[in-house]
Amino acid sequence: MRGWLGLTLALALGVGAAAARPPPVVLAPAGAARGEAAGEVNVFRGLPYAAPPVGALRWRPPAPLKPWSGVREAKAFGPACLQPRAPPGGIYASELPRLSEDCLTLNVWAPAHPPSGSAAAPVMVWIHGGSLATGSGRESMYDGAALARRGLVVVSINYRLGVLGWLAHPELSAESPDGVSGNYGLLDQIAALTWVRRNIAAFGGDPARVTVAGESAGALSVMYLMATPLARGLFDKAIAQSAYMISTPELKAARFGERPAEAAGVQLAERLGASGLAALRALDAAELVDRAPKAGFAPFGVVDGKVLPRQLVEVFDRGEQAPAAVLAGYNAGEIRSLRFLAAPRPASAAAYEQVIGARYGDLAEAFLRLYPAGDLAESLLAAPRDALYGWTAERLAATQAAAGRPSFLYLFDHGYPAADDLGLHAFHAAEIPYVFGTRDKTPPAWPKPPNSGAEMRFADAVQDYWVSFVKTGVPAAVGQPAWRSYGEGRVFMALEDVPRAKTRLAPGMYELNEEVVRRRRARGDTPWNWNIGLAAPASPPEPPERR
Repeated sequence: MRGWLGLTLALALGVGAAAARPPPVVLAPAGAARGEAAGEVNVFRGLPYAAPPVGALRWRPPAPLKPWSGVREAKAFGPACLQPRAPPGGIYASELPRLSEDCLTLNVWAPAHPPSGSAAAPVMVWIHGGSLATGSGRESMYDGAALARRGLVVVSINYRLGVLGWLAHPELSAESPDGVSGNYGLLDQIAALTWVRRNIAAFGGDPARVTVAGESAGALSVMYLMATPLARGLFDKAIAQSAYMISTPELKAARFGERPAEAAGVQLAERLGASGLAALRALDAAELVDRAPKAGFAPFGVVDGKVLPRQLVEVFDRGEQAPAAVLAGYNAGEIRSLRFLAAPRPASAAAYEQVIGARYGDLAEAFLRLYPAGDLAESLLAAPRDALYGWTAERLAATQAAAGRPSFLYLFDHGYPAADDLGLHAFHAAEIPYVFGTRDKTPPAWPKPPNSGAEMRFADAVQDYWVSFVKTGVPAAVGQPAWRSYGEGRVFMALEDVPRAKTRLAPGMYELNEEVVRRRRARGDTPWNWNIGLAAPASPPEPPERR
C-alpha cells in the first residue's frame, strides 16, 4: 500500500489525463525510488537488488542490501555485467555503453494506475540470454512497456556472467559454509527473485503471482531455478523459450564426460598464471573476463548437491522440480543463426549415411528417417535444433504434465521477408520482439519485421498468449485457436503465418532424442550436449533385456 500511496501522490500532481505526468515515486521496503513516467507506464531503471561481491570479495554469494535512505533516482539503466565486447555486425550485437563488476541491478515496468478493484498485477521476471557469458537486462528488445500496458509488471535483471559468475575452484569451495562453489550467477538470479518477493508490491505487482521467463541461456536459467531448492516459492509459473537441457559439470566428480568444475577452475588459474585464489582475485576484472574464454573457460551451472542438487534430467525425472505451470517451445530455424552448432557438410549423401550408421547403430534408421541424406543442408540444421531445443521443450512439457501441472508447448515457425531472404527463417531468438512488442527495438543488424496488417495481427496474438499465461497460467488470445495443455494428446501451438493448434510435434523426434540421452546416461561417460549427428560418439547398443 505504501508504494501505491507514493504513486497516487505523484499522479495527483498531474493536470488532466493528457498532461505529462510527474515522475512516479514508490516507497518500497528497499527504499524510495523515483522513476520515469512513460505514457501509461512507470519505468524504474537500475535498482540494486544485492550488494555485488567485487575485487577481494569476488566469487561470493550476493550479499543482502541495506535499505537506502532518501529517494533514489531510478531513471538510468545500471551498467551491464562485465563481458567480452561482441564483434560488430552480428544480428545479436547491440551497444552496451557501460560495463562493470558492480552490476547487480534490475529494471521495472509497471502500469501507471492501480488495476481495477485494487488487485495487484501479475509479474514477469525476464532473464536474458547470451550463453551465460554476454547480455544485459537493459537491451532495448526487452523493453517491458508494451507488456505493462497489457497489465503486467515486468522486471528485467542483470546477473554475473562468464568467469565472474560461474567459476568453481577448490579454494572457493573451502571458503563456503556449504563446501561448494560456482553458480554465483544463479545465486544472483535467486537474490533478484527474493528482492521481487519483498518489494514488487510497492510497484503494483503481486508477489504471489510471479512468472520466471527467459530465452536461450535465460531459459536454461529458468530450468536451473526450477531445479534448485533455493528458489522454491519465489515463482509459480515458468516460460522457457529455446531452453537446452544439456549435461552439466559436477563440482568434484568426472561424470558424463564432463571434467569436475573445480578441476576446470584450477586449470584456468594455471593458464592465467595465477598461483591460487588470491592471485585470481588480484587480477583486473576486465582482463580476467577477456582472457578466461581464450583460456578455454565456458560458463555453466555446477551440480554441487546444494544449489543444483542433480543433473537437470534427473531432477525432472524424479519430480523434484518446482511445481510450476510451464510454457515452453523452440524455433524452427534455431541453427540458421547458430551455424557453428551444425556439423560440416560431408562429401556425399553416402558418406553421411555411413557416419550416421556407425554413430547411431540400431538408432540410425530412426535418425535418417528424421534427418535424411536426401536433404543434407536441412538435415544438418534440423538434427542439432531438435536434440538441443526441440527435445528439451517437449521434455519440459511432458514432465510437467506427468507431474499434474499445466504445460503448454509451441513451435515458432514464423518467417518474414527480411529474415527469410537471409536464410534466417524463424531464427534463434526471433520470437522475442513479438513477445515483448518491440519489433521496432531490435539490434541494428537484426532483420526487420514488416509493419503489414497480417504481421501486426500475428504479433498481437503472440503477445496475447504470453500475457494470458502470466496472468492465468493458460495461454489464450482473442480470436485465435484455443491452446490446450500438452497433456491433452501431445498438443502444441504452431506459430506460423498465423497460430495453428496441432498435435504430435515432429513425430519420432522426442522419442529418438530421449533414447539417445537415456543410453548416454546409462553409459555414464558421455555428455548430451553438442555431440549430435555427425559429431556423435558411437551409441551403445540396446541392452538385450530391453529388446
